[in-house]
Amino acid sequence: MKLTNPVDAGEPTATVREFWARMQARDWAGLGALLADDLVVEWPVSAERIVGRADFVSVNAEYPEGWSIEVIRVVADGETVVSEVEVPHETMGVHRVVSLWTVRAGRITDGREYWTQPGSDPSPQWRAAFVRPL
Repeated sequence: MKLTNPVDAGEPTATVREFWARMQARDWAGLGALLADDLVVEWPVSAERIVGRADFVSVNAEYPEGWSIEVIRVVADGETVVSEVEVPHETMGVHRVVSLWTVRAGRITDGREYWTQPGSDPSPQWRAAFVRPL
């Protein structure tokens, strides 16, 4: 089955913004239309790799409900697009994700996402004189 993608293939940031909009809408078929068949996404924090469009869509579709998405920023350098997103969840708290995407011809071909919870990596005492809490 050939999926079509209505997003402007010449604008990688538009593809990533649409990716997050479809994720928020739980438009799983629409999300899949933005992804290459052989997509590979790595999550280094949890040491996981997701291979293929179907598995990436499934892992997101199966995530426990109660979440929303706020896109903080999307910036690009050619086909490399970086997004920063906040994902509050009713029971699991707030997560932040910085994602590095490669977008070719309007499709996301690979990504690396760093998911974390604000404050989950405590500041060491030796830095206290040089930093301020967020």
